[in-house]
Amino acid sequence: MNSFSRRNLLVGAGLAAVAAQATPDRLKVVVTGGHPGDPEYGCGGTVARYTDAGHAATLLYLNHGQKGCPSKSPEDCGELRTGEAKKACDILNAVPKFSVFMDGEPTVDGKTYDEFRKLLDDEKPNVVFTHWPIDNHRDHRAMSMLVYDAWLKMNRSFALYYYEVSDGEDTQMFVPTDYVDITGMAARKKAACFAHASQAPEKFYSLQQQVTRFRGLERGCGEAEAFIRLTKDTGHLLP
Repeated sequence: MNSFSRRNLLVGAGLAAVAAQATPDRLKVVVTGGHPGDPEYGCGGTVARYTDAGHAATLLYLNHGQKGCPSKSPEDCGELRTGEAKKACDILNAVPKFSVFMDGEPTVDGKTYDEFRKLLDDEKPNVVFTHWPIDNHRDHRAMSMLVYDAWLKMNRSFALYYYEVSDGEDTQMFVPTDYVDITGMAARKKAACFAHASQAPEKFYSLQQQVTRFRGLERGCGEAEAFIRLTKDTGHLLP
């Protein structure tokens, strides 16, 4: 884990005490995403590093991606993309889990907040990753809001990190605080992304790899995934 030197300004007083908290031997990591594929593109290398170190990871999708196949019905598309997500999770040694929304039609209200919190609480996470909330896609924004509300209602009991996808196309105004070197995991991340064969991975993986290579230049390595760490979380738990 590495951060800009300005991290101390962002974190403020009390960082030393927070960072000194004991870290569980086996973390439960949950990566949330608006659609099947989002966690893999934004955090696939980091997930692989966690699971290779013996930690448990769940990829929690807001929906089944039902509207992502123009030539198929939503039901058939959702079934196809669910299967692709399971293949991707197998590659990353993670477990797939799905919420019940329709692709492109998220509802964020009191009932939804409560239902999603229960879904996330069932996972008992130590670390959660989600979309940066300034994003051009409504599903990404909805997931970010649901996770943040759950973090508050769960008494800030897990570390919370925001990730980027297709920076400039979806994610906007993303200024990282932390990085994970994924150079050694790049091939597995690519395989997990290409498991989503119905979603033009040859196009979108190329775009995302430009982001990881740029973040690698910032970090001083071949490829890196970048994150914004919520400054009031439970400490630095990145691999």
